[in-house]
Amino acid sequence: KTTGERFSNSFTMTASSEVATTIKKVDVFLSKYPNLFQYEKFKNIEKKTGYSKVYFFGTFVCLFGGLLYVLGGSKLISDLVSFIYPAYMSFKAVDSADPTDDTQWLTYWVVFAFVSIIESCASFFIEYIPMYFFFKLGFFIWCYHPKFLGAGLIYTQVIKPFLVPYVKAFGTSRVHEEKKTE
Repeated sequence: KTTGERFSNSFTMTASSEVATTIKKVDVFLSKYPNLFQYEKFKNIEKKTGYSKVYFFGTFVCLFGGLLYVLGGSKLISDLVSFIYPAYMSFKAVDSADPTDDTQWLTYWVVFAFVSIIESCASFFIEYIPMYFFFKLGFFIWCYHPKFLGAGLIYTQVIKPFLVPYVKAFGTSRVHEEKKTE
């Protein structure tokens, strides 16, 4: 065999084994949440067709994502991704005993609100930023992803230094008003 044929064969074998590994990982993930992903229905489709349920799940996700994009564009998708998972995790955090997750999700919502207000005020400018909603999507995923927890960084480095002087001023003026009325 020539060098090119050996390289082609080894590349094909490596790629196919990586695809098989990925399919197994997605299948395990789907089986962890059978009600959410309708695992049994995909299993029945797999039995009837002979193709992996992961292919059908991927097709469904692509079609659903395409439908959302057609209906609301990239703004709708970025808003949903920025809201649904954090809202779900916030509900879980409220019921947990650990105060750390409460702080993380409260910080996320402060950052989310701050960005939303700026976005509303600067909507005329945002129209001219190419792929803005994809950058926004990446930013919010970075903010809430457990590996990065960027919301804490944005809060401590950007929002807190900007707002705390005003919050302190508001709090002290209120204390002075209460003392004057006594």
